[in-house]
Amino acid sequence: MTETILPRVAVPSLTRRITSVWWRHVRVYSSSLVSNALPPFLEPLIFLAGIGLGLGRYIVSMDGLPYIQFLAVGLVLTSAMYTASFENTFGTFIRLEFDKVYDGMQAASLTARDLMWGELLFTATKGAFFAGAVLIILACFGLVTTPWMLMGVPLGFLTAGMFGTIAMLVTSFVTNINHFNFYFTLFISPLFFFSGVVFPLAQLPDSVRWVAGLMPLTHPVELMRAAAGGHTVFGVGWNLLYLVVFIPVVGTLAVNRMRRRLVS
Repeated sequence: MTETILPRVAVPSLTRRITSVWWRHVRVYSSSLVSNALPPFLEPLIFLAGIGLGLGRYIVSMDGLPYIQFLAVGLVLTSAMYTASFENTFGTFIRLEFDKVYDGMQAASLTARDLMWGELLFTATKGAFFAGAVLIILACFGLVTTPWMLMGVPLGFLTAGMFGTIAMLVTSFVTNINHFNFYFTLFISPLFFFSGVVFPLAQLPDSVRWVAGLMPLTHPVELMRAAAGGHTVFGVGWNLLYLVVFIPVVGTLAVNRMRRRLVS
């Protein structure tokens, strides 16, 4: 009997496997481009208009800047935080439990780790897009005061990547989609107020200020303020080190936990 030798099929490289997941999500996202891309432009427009017409009349300046300009710097990155948090909580959970997207993708030459790192890459890209959208709105309001504020796009990428890892880690534990309400209410919402977005951290008591210095959103916001020429509290080097260490460490933990959940 003649033995049939099947041809070897080359396994795509790690980069290609991860980017293929990224490209799949980009295509799905862009298939409804108007409904997906319009809110990032409208949300900061509505928020800034409300602040300018309301609270901005009572708070003239903050930390040496017009208050609306002080707030605008932080809004660039809160948009990345929120989009990443929603993408890797509700989005990942729905793809995992309801749409069963990952089951079909694992039939290809993709591992569970490829799927999750591809998810995080897409989330970071989406965060950069949202940050860029906010910068465009800020430019229309005359609030982009220096070209260095364009650093908001790569910082949006890093911010979304960081919060994507946190959200994915949370998702690895969640069995009921309604449990994400606790994550947003008890973790994400306080970050908006205590990470230097709404008011300077220097106004907080020392003990609270150093707790705020450990919060994830504080560090990209401080980097963004430095790029915009504003006041920084903790120092650019420490802020950057926080991001560089946090993303791979928490990302690896989240991916490994999701991998165990996918193969179980």
